Amino acid sequence: MGTCVDDAAAAEFHQFFEAHYAELARLAALLTGEADAADDLAADALMALWHRWDRVRAADHPVAYARGVVANLARSRIRSAVRERRRVALFWGPRDGEGGHAVDDPDVSAVVDVQGALRRLPFRKRACVVLRHAFDLSERDTSLVLGISVGTVKSQTSRGIAELQRILGPDGDAAPARVVAAVAQRGGGHL
Repeated sequence: MGTCVDDAAAAEFHQFFEAHYAELARLAALLTGEADAADDLAADALMALWHRWDRVRAADHPVAYARGVVANLARSRIRSAVRERRRVALFWGPRDGEGGHAVDDPDVSAVVDVQGALRRLPFRKRACVVLRHAFDLSERDTSLVLGISVGTVKSQTSRGIAELQRILGPDGDAAPARVVAAVAQRGGGHL
């Protein structure tokens, strides 16, 4: 590094890394549903941030910028996984005239947990629910992270919670609070 500016930037980045790595890894785990991939995504995001550290540190909300990078990497990972699953299904799926059946909806409603239910949500709804309830971000901060309007955050969060309630099976009037509490609890611990 050599110069004072470079050493100061490296020290500042190191401090940012130490303060936010675990949070970014947890966000990646909640968005992708893959705890094993979360550390890799967080590391990739921080590597991308380091390469653009001058821009990141000058940003109004560097943590929101970092969360946005994690969200974009998670979205790319999910899309790649979906494409790969489709290729595998086409290759290994039953051929015309062959028997075969797929279980569309296994009877495991008693075993479905919040993480599994989150995986079933479309990415934007999942991201809004996770950022709003597991990370306690405001609607404005969530909109900054995802690059969408505050109104979209509101509608996607509301629809995401409603879909989670439907997936998890409502227990009367307690369902909304149960879903929000479960998402927040999942965000607080290790996956």
